[in-house]
Amino acid sequence: MISIKRGKVTKIIKKLEGRTDILVNIDNKDENAINYDYLTGCIAVGDEVILNTTAVELNLGTGGYHFVIWNLNISNQSIDTKGHIMKLRYTPFQLKTYAVEEQESPYHKLFHEFKSLNDMPVIVGTLHSMLVPISSTLKYLNNNIKIAFIMTDGAALPLYLSNAIYELKEKNIIYKTITLGHAFGGDYEVVNIYNALIAAKEIAKCDIAIVTMGPGIVGTGTPYGFTGVEQGYIADAVNDLGGVSITVPRITFKDERERHYGLSHHSLTVLSKIMKTKSNIALPNFSLEHETIIMKQIKENNLMQKHNIFKVEKNILEQALDQYGLKVKSMGRNLKNDPEFFATCSAAAIYAVSLLNNQ
Repeated sequence: MISIKRGKVTKIIKKLEGRTDILVNIDNKDENAINYDYLTGCIAVGDEVILNTTAVELNLGTGGYHFVIWNLNISNQSIDTKGHIMKLRYTPFQLKTYAVEEQESPYHKLFHEFKSLNDMPVIVGTLHSMLVPISSTLKYLNNNIKIAFIMTDGAALPLYLSNAIYELKEKNIIYKTITLGHAFGGDYEVVNIYNALIAAKEIAKCDIAIVTMGPGIVGTGTPYGFTGVEQGYIADAVNDLGGVSITVPRITFKDERERHYGLSHHSLTVLSKIMKTKSNIALPNFSLEHETIIMKQIKENNLMQKHNIFKVEKNILEQALDQYGLKVKSMGRNLKNDPEFFATCSAAAIYAVSLLNNQ
């Protein structure tokens, strides 16, 4: 079930492409809310709205926002004629998108003609917070590189929720965005990961792709009960299509949960049990103590035999972030608080650029 309340818009805080952040008065108290313009239309001060307040009431990680279900001041809302691929299918919020592979699309023929990714590097992460350190490192090393960001439907479905995407596109770090499955809002909409990868190569004409879910990974503390398991079959899809998969492990020594200490159990499960093909893993320099822990985990899970593991000696992330005026944060921790997590993301990007330089 969802929790529903009625409110009145008292202020437009910020208007972005596809999203409007607002203040809504609910029971004589102003609270934060998000209106997805593509779903519920434009919104203005004074509008009466129906809100989904579930996540805030449960204290979940949505940043303290309610979400507009309906604007009562809009009586009718029409759709354009292009496209017929539905996302959020058979829910009250099902929406029509114009997928690039559907029959009426001018790109339809490309998917029939596709042969191979031709060794295009594809960096496959899990947490959305990996996107900024990876993409900024790539762009810092090669300012001319064209980066596609592919967002899966493993977490947030609207691309519009990601503040990072707005900033990365504004700074010309991310060139094109692609949303797959039930995720929506990308420059290109596609049905699945295979066509997302093809679109990055053949439509966006990018040099490299980064794949992660949107904000809000789901985990249950059980061996397979987390949405990050998708990392395994995404890397397999990259390899199946003739790309070079680079898998970013989740590494931290700051998480108080034992299962995430060092190589997270998420990464260990994906790399040892989910993934069926060989991937490439780049690791940064660690302290002797941390290196010992990581290598013990790698050995115990037979990862050296299953994957190609490389060491990246340099760490340029701080310079890259400074150049573009970017900040990083994951699970509430910044670069200073959790350097190993972000250095691992950056190492994947450094390795990817080395592959491009050798092509």
